[in-house]
Amino acid sequence: MHKLHRVVLGIARIMALLGGAVLTFLIVITCISIIGREANSILHGMASAGILPGLSQGLIDAGLGALRGDYELVEAGMAFTIFAFLPLCTVTAGHASVDVFTNFLPRGVNRLLEVLIAVLFAVVLVVIAMQLYEGTLRKASSGQTSLLLEFPIWWAYVASLVGAVLAALAGVYMALLRLYELMTGRTIAPNAVGADH
Repeated sequence: MHKLHRVVLGIARIMALLGGAVLTFLIVITCISIIGREANSILHGMASAGILPGLSQGLIDAGLGALRGDYELVEAGMAFTIFAFLPLCTVTAGHASVDVFTNFLPRGVNRLLEVLIAVLFAVVLVVIAMQLYEGTLRKASSGQTSLLLEFPIWWAYVASLVGAVLAALAGVYMALLRLYELMTGRTIAPNAVGADH
């Protein structure tokens, strides 16, 4: 069981690394776009005021400004990023937990609560993955594209669906693992990673 947990955790970490890489890319795109938009505004002001009008207009004409389709890329990329981090959060119990009352309960009751919470998470993650799958099919059949970059919208759905399916599988795995831990009294996945409040 420990080997299986390491494999699941490894896959979840790879997804989180992909999500982190995409998030870094989105941050760079956003920064470049903000700087370009601000520079474009300054150059328009300079051209209007007659300050280096040839240079200002030349830079504007060269395309200095916001990146084309930056909002579309950020929107699609953020959806993937969120779903890419879900498997790791699920496997490590990285979600926030409020344990004001459960701290005073016996360990057996807390283990039962862990099973119930893991089952609830699994159900929710499976429903999300199923709904995203249905949405992906609808977007693929509609032929809808983004406004500026004109990439098919379903591409972003498929990327997000990969993370959602892996999160659902991780949720089911954790529910079964918590049940196994309850029945055997063993601890395979410690629950100490979550943000306790």
